[in-house]
Amino acid sequence: MPRYFFSLRHRPGENGLAVDHEGDELADETLVRAHALHVARQTVAKDRMATLRDWFVCSFETTDEAGRHVMTVPFSDTVPAEDDCD
Repeated sequence: MPRYFFSLRHRPGENGLAVDHEGDELADETLVRAHALHVARQTVAKDRMATLRDWFVCSFETTDEAGRHVMTVPFSDTVPAEDDCD
């Protein structure tokens, strides 16, 4: 099963990326996005750190085992669009 890495982008620049060195095994990119959103929700709800005041400017920059960019998942995607709330 492929391994994907979910590095946390919390500000611009080289020092604004917390690199994931362990990764998670997931079957496909649909599960990569679902996993990123799940972890983002947990992070916002449980791990409120004083150094990160606005979680919604954060994102997961996901890469595959070869280091290729797979997708960027903004934490703001954890909030449903207004149209989705009906």
